[in-house]
Amino acid sequence: MAPVDELDDALEAFNQARPRLFGVAYRILGSAAEAEDIVQEAWLRWQQHDRASVRSPAAFLTTVTTRLAINSVGSARARHETYVGPWLPEPVSTTEDPTLGAERAEALELATLLLMESLGPDQRAAYVLREAFDYSYEKIAEILSVSVVNARQLVSRAKKHIGSGRKQPVDMAEYHRLLAAFVSAARDGEVKRLEALLSEDVVSRSDGAGIVPSAARRPVRGRDRVARFLAGWSDRWWPEVTVEWAQINGLPGLLMRRDGAPAAVLSISASPDGIDEIMWQMVPDKLRRAM
Repeated sequence: MAPVDELDDALEAFNQARPRLFGVAYRILGSAAEAEDIVQEAWLRWQQHDRASVRSPAAFLTTVTTRLAINSVGSARARHETYVGPWLPEPVSTTEDPTLGAERAEALELATLLLMESLGPDQRAAYVLREAFDYSYEKIAEILSVSVVNARQLVSRAKKHIGSGRKQPVDMAEYHRLLAAFVSAARDGEVKRLEALLSEDVVSRSDGAGIVPSAARRPVRGRDRVARFLAGWSDRWWPEVTVEWAQINGLPGLLMRRDGAPAAVLSISASPDGIDEIMWQMVPDKLRRAM
């Protein structure tokens, strides 16, 4: 058994690295609950490892966490394929940690995490390590056990995929204005006001996992359909909930409660064309890290 002071040192090193470890695993998997499990497994492996042979605890722990997350992508993807209704990433509050342990708040927005679902495990990891944590290609290659050339290719292909799926974002003031105006129009059930805020190819996704009756089982697409769908809920949804602003995944979002209990997190993605994506997270177990 390791001496107490040695375990204390191990715990201190782990706790210093923990925000980054969670940030890596969460971005790769899009699930706070699964990320916490990965971080816990990394701690167990750190306890059992010959720590005297480790030159950099932070580097060791990041490598272990990244590889564990990569290994979990396959099972996570299989669960998402049998998921009832649209699957959305688990929202997290970033009020206290705006970048979620990263050098930059990249690969954190819910719309980006959703796009990453169609990337392979190594592409996800390479993109996260490079864009959010500013790792060198040499270090990424070492973590992923690939060549530097392959590391560059993984990042490049992931960036191209993410870029092709996202429009030019608006600035924070316009984002806030659009979200506030959207909620006002949705509350009032005003179809024309909603249409004026939405892009032509807007999509609304509701994650209810088959257990939340108010969550749509399929994405609603197109300006006219989304506006009319949302207007139809004006007298059924909004009178029952209270709304408060919060910082969700690095952007303004809305927390909704019904009788004091978490009911939903509302997030959007917006471009100069208007609101492109509306994301309603309604699964109780997936609201804990945001509320």
